[in-house]
Formats: sequence, C-alpha cells, structure tokens
Amino acid sequence: MTALPLRHHPVRVLLVFVAAVVVAAVVGSLFSVSAGAEYLALRRPSWAPPSWLFGPVWTALYGLIAVSGWLAWRHGAARGELTLFGVQLVLNAAWTPLFFGLGWYGIAFAEIVVLWLTIVALTVVFWWRSRAAALLLVPYLAWVSFAAALNVSIATLN
Repeated sequence: MTALPLRHHPVRVLLVFVAAVVVAAVVGSLFSVSAGAEYLALRRPSWAPPSWLFGPVWTALYGLIAVSGWLAWRHGAARGELTLFGVQLVLNAAWTPLFFGLGWYGIAFAEIVVLWLTIVALTVVFWWRSRAAALLLVPYLAWVSFAAALNVSIATLN
C-alpha cells in the first residue's frame, strides 16, 4: 500500500516532495538567521569550510532529496518508507535550532548521528525501490557525515 496512490499526477506529487523539503529548509533557516556570524565567531578546525559554502551545498542537496523521495514514490514506496523520508526531514530541520539556535553542540551532535543513521536506513530501503533514488541520497549522506565531524570538532573546541 502506498501513501500516495500512483494515480496522482507525477508532477503534482513532485511538488509535494519539493514543498516538504522546502518546509524543512525554512524551519531550519528560521533558527539560523545569524548562523553565518555565529559560525565565524566559533573556534573551528582548520578544515572547516567557509560560511558562504553552506547555502549552495544545502540548496543542491535539498533538490536531490526531493527528487529521491519522488523517484521512490514513483517506484511504489510504501507508507513506512515515505514515513522514514519524513522522519529524516524532521531530523534535518531540528539540527539547526539545536546547534545555532540553542548552542547545544553536544546534543546537536547526538541528533546528527540519529539523522545519519536515518539517512543510511532510507538509502537502503530506497535501494530496493529505485537505485537512482538511493544514489541521489549519497551526497546528502556524505555531507551529513562531514557536518557531523565538523559538529563534534566545534563542540570540542568550544
């Protein structure tokens, strides 16, 4: 049983996935209005990227995430798989308020580990539906891996 029946128009469903990703991005951004300045004020490891890089990277990743979910749906993703997709979006949106909004670097690290595990699980279940959907999540997983390392480094340095 699928959460969204296949009779729905594919372009409309793609827009639903895009909207869900945009909501996650906006929720995170509401808590990161001053993230650039906060990031620059933190002690960071020498390998930390410049603050201007995060916006373009996340924009590209959010596009890949939306298309990934849509492709999985097109290939018959079940309600549980689409729920897992939603869970990773919620976890994605929650990290920014924890890290930048509250300055809880340790808790943000624990949360990003859960996000990472959720992305791994989502990649695995999407692999069985659509290899393309799964492969589109690989850059996201790589970036979250990097972000987790950066998170723990910042938590240690600050």
